[in-house]
Amino acid sequence: MRSHTMNTAVTLCAAALLAAGMATASAAPAPPPAADAGQQQAGHPVLVDCLWHPQEHPADFMIACGDGNSRLSSLHWSHWDSNSAVGKGFNVVNDCNPYCAVGKFHSYPVVVRLDHPQPWKKHPQLQHYTRMSLVYTNGKPDGFARVVTYPLWN
Repeated sequence: MRSHTMNTAVTLCAAALLAAGMATASAAPAPPPAADAGQQQAGHPVLVDCLWHPQEHPADFMIACGDGNSRLSSLHWSHWDSNSAVGKGFNVVNDCNPYCAVGKFHSYPVVVRLDHPQPWKKHPQLQHYTRMSLVYTNGKPDGFARVVTYPLWN
């Protein structure tokens, strides 16, 4: 009988915790709606993020969408037009030593250049940058060249 009482108590506690978690999640304020792609300025390409949101002048940008081991932070843009964009910030990279789950993140100052705008497949009325180049200005991750160029997703 004691085992049955214990199982019932554990089940009730688990149900209460689950209900409390659901109530907390449903009571949380909804995130602001993503900017409508149609509201972007005509002629100014966007940078498409990992969640397929168009961005102009983002302060942060995830490069490694799959694992989050490389991102840009503290971005300040000095130029953004119909052909290219240029900014400065930091590339925060996991050294994955001895493996990524226990690796340490290191920040490297970079100059970011976006270029090669093309129509965005999701919203053909918008142009999006299709190439990103990073120029490491003071140190760089092991195995990286001083200038690294990435194709950007469409």
